[in-house]
Amino acid sequence: GGGRTWATIATLLTTAKMNQVDPHAWLTQTLERIANGWPNSDIEALMPWNYQR
Repeated sequence: GGGRTWATIATLLTTAKMNQVDPHAWLTQTLERIANGWPNSDIEALMPWNYQR
């Protein structure tokens, strides 16, 4: 399971880079939003290509 989890994380971080988004900033904002109760129905808004600086 750990390998799959890492592959998913690595893919998301690479996707952020491909979208000219700082992976650390994007991941920090995304985890904060999830921790604060971000609705599952709006998960698409958290994807790197929708990152709001």
